[in-house]
Amino acid sequence: MCKDCGCSIPRHDHHAHDHDYSHSHSHEHHSHSHDELHSNPQLNDKKTLSVIHKILDKNDHEAAHNRAHFEDHQITAFNLMSSPGSGKTTLLEHLKEYTDLNYAVIEGDLETSRDADRLIAKGIPAYQIQTGSACHLDAFMVHSALHHVDLKPLDICFVENVGNLVCPASYDVGTHINVVLVSIPEGDDKIEKYPVMFRKADLVLITKADLLPHFDFDIEEAKAQVKRLNPQAEVLVTSVKDSASMYAVANWLNEHRRA
Repeated sequence: MCKDCGCSIPRHDHHAHDHDYSHSHSHEHHSHSHDELHSNPQLNDKKTLSVIHKILDKNDHEAAHNRAHFEDHQITAFNLMSSPGSGKTTLLEHLKEYTDLNYAVIEGDLETSRDADRLIAKGIPAYQIQTGSACHLDAFMVHSALHHVDLKPLDICFVENVGNLVCPASYDVGTHINVVLVSIPEGDDKIEKYPVMFRKADLVLITKADLLPHFDFDIEEAKAQVKRLNPQAEVLVTSVKDSASMYAVANWLNEHRRA
């Protein structure tokens, strides 16, 4: 899957986006050494690389179009990324209780519309993208979904990406800010094991903090790992059962949205 779509290829990306709000570093250059390409013998063929780079460039062009579309409606878009089960949908379900911001959600999953159905049941506008076998959303999928979302009343829009700590980080979908979740049950080693994702993050949410007494998860070590990878990223410890932590998330979103 990854070798076909090209999401495993690091690039010296020259498509940085300039936004006049804080923490725009999510689109700064976090590229890796070109030598990494040689670790995968399937990607040494110049013709294959050329085709994949064309695909990625087309995606970047469509992502810029999506971003402009959000900006035309004065909407800030947040890309939520994490492994499956980290609590993305649960966070969005409960966030409604802690903010006056109007938001909608574009949901990405391989199959079913369960997550979108959960949000709609809570009165949150949501549209489900079923990717089939694709391990991430891309800008074209999000563009198509935008035709099914009423943007006029919105302040912000969430793109809840496919649960995956690898591929979504490599595809710009046209959002402004990257939010990465890692849950207590996953363990505090996931951050440095999946560095690309956390290098792209503007905000890292350590979720399900109410489970801390039951798991060997070192909060301070997790924060230190984030800072080593991405000194500009902020970290919040959250639980949907802790109203203070949920207000902190809501306040962060409000402070970092485009005016």
